[in-house]
Amino acid sequence: MARRATQEINAGSMADIAFLLLIFFLVTTTMDVDTGISRKLPPPLRGDEKPPDINERNIFTVLVNSRDKLMVEGKPCDIRMLRERTKEFMSNPQNREDLPEMISKEIPGLGIVRVPKNAVISLKNDRGTSYKMYIAVQNELAAAINELRDELSQEKFGRKYSELLSEKQIQAVQKAIPVPISEAEPENIGEK
Repeated sequence: MARRATQEINAGSMADIAFLLLIFFLVTTTMDVDTGISRKLPPPLRGDEKPPDINERNIFTVLVNSRDKLMVEGKPCDIRMLRERTKEFMSNPQNREDLPEMISKEIPGLGIVRVPKNAVISLKNDRGTSYKMYIAVQNELAAAINELRDELSQEKFGRKYSELLSEKQIQAVQKAIPVPISEAEPENIGEK
């Protein structure tokens, strides 16, 4: 009796099939994309153009040193107080002389609203500041702006800013309460 020869499996096209499967999974897989911090940058200065002069009382200074210690307006501050201090600065409810100048401004969709004149939040970090502290400070500043927007929106439209449906209403609130955060390049602030 003659033994039957076993047939070999042709593996030449296996590499092609594996490659096609790899491409298929790469194309069909969705990847989570981390989003960054949304900031609208000012337009670049042209030629010999100088930055605008801003009155010292209109600048809210926030410093974070290499040990993640926070200083607001030259005084040590706890991160838990940053939101309230920012809201007080941006709204200046008692019209104090050491907080931003407030003006009455006609804003379409809102009417006449009391807004800060040229208020800026100046944020400066040390190169040694931890990412966790940097994000915590950014979150508190953004939360203060959002709470002020919610309060204005609630007063004018009867709902929170995040619940507004009309693009005109959203733009009106944004115009009344902008996000005036100016971030300086990190440097070695030291142990202040």
